[in-house]
Amino acid sequence: MGMNKNTVLAWATFIMMVVGFILIALGAFRYDDVAGWGFASVGIGFFAIAWVFNALKGRV
Repeated sequence: MGMNKNTVLAWATFIMMVVGFILIALGAFRYDDVAGWGFASVGIGFFAIAWVFNALKGRV
């Protein structure tokens, strides 16, 4: 059972969503200064890229 392009994009979307949640959680709970805002904004960026990967499924 091989992985086709859609399966790879699905796994990439899932992994990027997990990393995005971890980064937002680090920004919210671990860092109380300006670094927390940086972690949270990078986490939101990961969500945006995961959204693009999800939109590409079936089109590539």
